[in-house]
Amino acid sequence: MIVLAFLVQALRIAVPYLFAAAGGVLCERSGVIALTLEGWMLTGAFSATLGSYYSGSAWAGLVCGVAGGLLAASLHALATVRYRADQVVVGIAANLLAVGATRFFLRLAFDSSSNSPRVSGFDWFAAVSGGGTSDGASLLSSLANPLVLLGMLSLPFVSWLLNGTPFGLRVRAVGERPDAAVSVGIHVGRVRWLAVLGAGALASLGGSYLALEQHQFTDSMTAGRGFIALAAVIFGNWEPRRVAVACALFAIAETLQIQLQGLQLIPSQFVEMIPYLLTIIALAGVVGRSVSPAALGRQVD
Repeated sequence: MIVLAFLVQALRIAVPYLFAAAGGVLCERSGVIALTLEGWMLTGAFSATLGSYYSGSAWAGLVCGVAGGLLAASLHALATVRYRADQVVVGIAANLLAVGATRFFLRLAFDSSSNSPRVSGFDWFAAVSGGGTSDGASLLSSLANPLVLLGMLSLPFVSWLLNGTPFGLRVRAVGERPDAAVSVGIHVGRVRWLAVLGAGALASLGGSYLALEQHQFTDSMTAGRGFIALAAVIFGNWEPRRVAVACALFAIAETLQIQLQGLQLIPSQFVEMIPYLLTIIALAGVVGRSVSPAALGRQVD
């Protein structure tokens, strides 16, 4: 049962990674660098908290979270696609803006610099699965959470979208050969706009999950998960199936970190380094061997 409890915890931890990585794959396969995953997740988390707090409904919070992510993504698309600004610079600026804006509005809305009051989540789904405290009941409770199920389906959905739909073909075309795409009548800017907006919505679902699962927003609560998700995208070579495996690997590493902190066998500072150290090691092993979309970061006239 210890193994089952470990896997249940890893599943819960993997959900925000899966959402953000799905958005990262969609965004980068269109040729736009997804450095803003962290900011989109943070914006989604805060927007979901606002919606849930003022409406008393987790569903309303989820809608607000996605709306916040779409707004943040639209600003990114406006700067990078419409005005052709440097995508790396815009990505860094967008992340800094998300940190500052959420901190400012956290104090404005809740008169706190650290966290919001408790908000509604999807706990009532635990009753559907029978509740209880056993590992089996915990697994059923997790699977009954709609965001857990959506997170598990996010990368398969992106895989189907990219490989099984006309829109996915256009996304891959503008990410690899935008000049050729223009020659056959594909509007590169429009496709990239849609891809960035879709990525923002997916990443914001990851942030919304964090806020609704923890029943509050805390300052900078994403804690680098957007960057780890981007590392999973690179580690998975921009292929949704491989990216899903990378997300699972990083989630297992974070779960191991939490378990080791509880055992107190080694200093906590070293334990907290595990997910980030694994990220560096993983990227060091694939840099030079991974093949990014040919037009990633390239602006098109």
